[in-house]
Amino acid sequence: MVQGQVQINKQQQEQKLTNSVSQLQLLQAKLSELPLTQLVDYIRTEMDDNPALEMMLPDDHVDNHEDSYDNNDIDNDNGNAEDFETESEREERQSQLNDALNSLAQDDDELPVYTSQNQSGDMPYEQGETFYDSLTMQMMETELSPKERQIMEYIIGSLDSDGWLRKSTIAIADELTVFNDIDVNQREIETVLKKLQDFDPAGIGARSLKECLMLQIKRRDESLLKEQMIKVVDEYFNDFTKNNWKKIQSSLKLNDDDTARLRHEMVRLNPKPGTMTGGWTDNDVRQITPDVYIDTHDDGSVTFALNNGDMPNLTITPSFLDIVRQNQGNSGNMSRQMREALIYAHNKVGLAQRLIDAIKIRRNTLTLVVKAIIHWQHDYFVDGDDSSIRPMKLKDIAEKTNLDISTVSRACNGKYAQTNWGILPFRHFFCESYVAENGEELSKNNIKKTLQEIVDKEDKNNPLSDDSIANILADKGFPIARRTVAKYREQLGIPVAKMRR
Repeated sequence: MVQGQVQINKQQQEQKLTNSVSQLQLLQAKLSELPLTQLVDYIRTEMDDNPALEMMLPDDHVDNHEDSYDNNDIDNDNGNAEDFETESEREERQSQLNDALNSLAQDDDELPVYTSQNQSGDMPYEQGETFYDSLTMQMMETELSPKERQIMEYIIGSLDSDGWLRKSTIAIADELTVFNDIDVNQREIETVLKKLQDFDPAGIGARSLKECLMLQIKRRDESLLKEQMIKVVDEYFNDFTKNNWKKIQSSLKLNDDDTARLRHEMVRLNPKPGTMTGGWTDNDVRQITPDVYIDTHDDGSVTFALNNGDMPNLTITPSFLDIVRQNQGNSGNMSRQMREALIYAHNKVGLAQRLIDAIKIRRNTLTLVVKAIIHWQHDYFVDGDDSSIRPMKLKDIAEKTNLDISTVSRACNGKYAQTNWGILPFRHFFCESYVAENGEELSKNNIKKTLQEIVDKEDKNNPLSDDSIANILADKGFPIARRTVAKYREQLGIPVAKMRR
């Protein structure tokens, strides 16, 4: 009997430890994705929800978390973000808390279990629904494969505030490959985009004004008026944009009343469907706050410091620790009310400690990632020339930091760095490579910059074809195919030769 009790207690302790680690990993993943401003909001909401969390007073704070690191010492740092130092006092306290809760496990099966409302990892915001929130909610209700969901999330994040998609499917495919390590083709992106364009408001995800208006018209009930509206957009779009209604009326053979009605319905269409909701963000402005400051010095060295903004330094409320410590080993003499209070304190302290640990892990992960990026792209941070950006993928940073690719992806997602060359998204420092037939790895940024220079210097009376550009690029050391020239030209927004006269 005693052996059975020991085995049960051991299994319970192991299960609690496993659950604790799993919850910490989930919270760590969630916090890693959050930019600084959202992280601060999340922490303050947790402080309001959990009385075991409080802000550390300035006198009690030892580490101000504003360390800076020189690029020259990165090769001497092979640490893993998860291997942060754990204080002996915290280990002892956690052991005491676990022992106290285990001693109560068999005392009363009817005791309530207290859990945090935010334990699921959902963002506990109470602000009004934003444009992004609305689309994300509709996405969750749409049947998608895991890969399609990843593609749609990226497309939604690429939409402008007016609801348009101004990136080409080629550019999205390239970015998904570089930033998310997802192998995807244009056809798959088109399929997901079509599903997004079925979302509300009508016209969302359009790539042109014509497509935006047509998406809205096709949502209307079948009628003669709908047919006329489709004809206006499909056949007389230029006349419509120039407000040439006399020509439209004549072409469609309409009387004045029908023309007035058609015109009334056409001008009711919204060219900016994204403005129909609460805006892209709660302030309807995508304010950018850098998560890190990267500074390039005159001697060529590069240092950085993480931005803590208004993020509070957290500690555990002493009164909650006292409740557990003072009642250690006295569960048999406790009243029901005292046992409930002890369980409540234990849960709140556990949640508080997980949040503090997850914040530390986030900081250490971000430190390692930024350090590796600076080391890899040191030349760019010195001269600020995009052509100096070396080919770099998430996999490269993952190998450099000994982190999983998914961890690096979360650490880079939505983050910005303030550099000597402006505030830039982390994804700006990633560049896909092009492997030539001879096996040489070339930077796509270099190729694109050279292509742009060639077009800028061409004779506008006799613009260069893609074949001619490919030959010039080959002479300059970039042996790429004509179809690759066409792809890069499109990504740069350069029209075909006949349109550049």
